[in-house]
Amino acid sequence: MTGSAVTAEAVLAAVDLDAVEKAVREAAAAEILPRFRQLAAHEVVEKNGPHDLVTIADQRAEEHLTTALTALLPGSAVVGEEAVHADPAVLGALRGDAPVWIVDPVDGTRQFVHGDPGFATLVALAHRGELLASWTYAPALEEMAVAVRGGGARLNGRRLRAGAPHEGKILEVAMSHHDFTTVAEKRALSGLVCEGVAPRPCGSAGLEYLAVARGTLEATAFTWENAWDHAAGLLLVQEAGGASMTLSGAPFRISGGNTLPFTAARDEATARRILDLLAGDTGSMAGDTGSAAD
Repeated sequence: MTGSAVTAEAVLAAVDLDAVEKAVREAAAAEILPRFRQLAAHEVVEKNGPHDLVTIADQRAEEHLTTALTALLPGSAVVGEEAVHADPAVLGALRGDAPVWIVDPVDGTRQFVHGDPGFATLVALAHRGELLASWTYAPALEEMAVAVRGGGARLNGRRLRAGAPHEGKILEVAMSHHDFTTVAEKRALSGLVCEGVAPRPCGSAGLEYLAVARGTLEATAFTWENAWDHAAGLLLVQEAGGASMTLSGAPFRISGGNTLPFTAARDEATARRILDLLAGDTGSMAGDTGSAAD
């Protein structure tokens, strides 16, 4: 399915959403869970440093999903974390006319490597920059969250609603982990160290978005823009009634070039408060993708 005349509605209508969920579950069952807490030393390697890891589970799960998802939607492309690492030109598909699957096979690789169940497989479907559907699957926690543009968000079949924080509530904010941030990014994030806000380093980005969507976390504050880390969660938060925006106030663009940092929050008022705090200590970091969490 290609061509500029194809609409988002046509793309969604052409996809069996239940079949996508099944494919995500099957990839995790075949390639991820059998290796959880069973990784050999040679199955874990560094990509860009000691905190940026990739495992055989990441690689095999992405290969599995690439085959399955393109079969479900002929003519579609895949932008996966590992494929982009091997060939950055793959990112160009995000600016093309074909539908694109955005895949993070193991979001939270560090947690996965250390035997922590807080990792997820993230898949989003986009068309010409617009997010249409997403799947956030935490296989070790047996949680599957699905969002469809205009159709709401659900966790294990139950509707998700982010809701607004109660008045006076201390805002818990998951922010970019210090291991992955530059000096300038740390300075920006330091604006969150203030009365009424409780910042903490994030774990799996996908699961932090899920926490916002279910109302157990008030907001995120991220300094990097890799589409595979954010696409699924941004749609999940949006469809749960939450809000997201970049430091400029503009929506996040999955194709990149965002004014950073950016936030996703339970409601628009909280999102604006977080951005005000971030803007108070630094100017924008437009075009600076920063360091990416795995």
